[in-house]
Amino acid sequence: MVGKKEELKATAKEYVQTLTKLVDEIRAAQLRAAVAANKELVRLYWFIGKTIAKRQEESSWGENFIESLARDLRGAFPKSKGFSARNILRMSAFYRAYEIFATAVAKIEDLPVFNIPWGHNAVLIGKVKDPETRLWYARKTLAEGWSRGILEKQIKLGLRDRVGQAITNFPLTLPSPQSDMAKEALKDPYMFDFLSLSDEYNEQDVEQGLIDHIQKFLLELGKGFAFVGRQEHLVVDDNDFYLDLLFYHTKLRCYVVVELKNTTFKPEYAGKLNFYLSAVDELLSHPEDRPTIGLLLCKTKSNFLAEYALKDINKPIGVADYETKLTESLPKDLKGSLPSIEEIEAELEKKQEIEKKKNNY
Repeated sequence: MVGKKEELKATAKEYVQTLTKLVDEIRAAQLRAAVAANKELVRLYWFIGKTIAKRQEESSWGENFIESLARDLRGAFPKSKGFSARNILRMSAFYRAYEIFATAVAKIEDLPVFNIPWGHNAVLIGKVKDPETRLWYARKTLAEGWSRGILEKQIKLGLRDRVGQAITNFPLTLPSPQSDMAKEALKDPYMFDFLSLSDEYNEQDVEQGLIDHIQKFLLELGKGFAFVGRQEHLVVDDNDFYLDLLFYHTKLRCYVVVELKNTTFKPEYAGKLNFYLSAVDELLSHPEDRPTIGLLLCKTKSNFLAEYALKDINKPIGVADYETKLTESLPKDLKGSLPSIEEIEAELEKKQEIEKKKNNY
């Protein structure tokens, strides 16, 4: 009897293992099929766009024939949703946008735009004029796994113009190619548009806001940043120190200390952060970790002053600005002159009583 139970348990275990293996394989196959199907769809739209563009170049066909073409294609393929006149115009624009790279079919299909969804391509065509910039955002979409909404936001916030723009001393403090990778991991300015702060905010307000919106904060930091802690406690020679924000970068294989300042950059900030980086390297880092990187986020900065301050610092530090939504606070004298909620409610009740009396007459 015992043997029978053990056999049943073994059979059940084997069944679960087999089921799990099959589920994983089916999901992987579905993903591969989805990627392949998307690539085929984009390739089809490229062909349609190319055909239309060539016809327009070789004949007197204008834009009016697009409506007829859309109607007839929908008639031929009633179950397909991609043949609206607007989308067919996008196909033509898609071909024209990248035909400058069309030296060979293989090269064209190697472009990242053939590996992102058509909806993402529509965003790039509609919102980005420069072909090289479109390809940059397409590569980032693949690397970061952006949704269409996130892609639109990154374009709106001008991500390409901000990446790698922080003032750093990385070439002097980090070996190549890590110094280049680290520089590309930082940007300037950082856009914390999800924070609404008064014009009298302090560093704790920024810190709390970033923690409250940690997912959006990590998105702005970029792929690879893993949140470790806030106000991370370090003890050096019986003295207590607290790091504003501590991250670990999974690609750079190092800790990243982020210090927040609600003022313009001052040289002494770099000196203090340099000390923090030494402490983290000594107290937290694993022997296989690479040197800890520091990021000073300031309200504003002088690039010259920041470069000068970092010149002789022996730890890798970057300095960048950040921007938030500012909610203007009311002047104190105006605050005192505004009615309270209770006064407003009393006034409304008075008006309602007057209206009732008028209606009774």
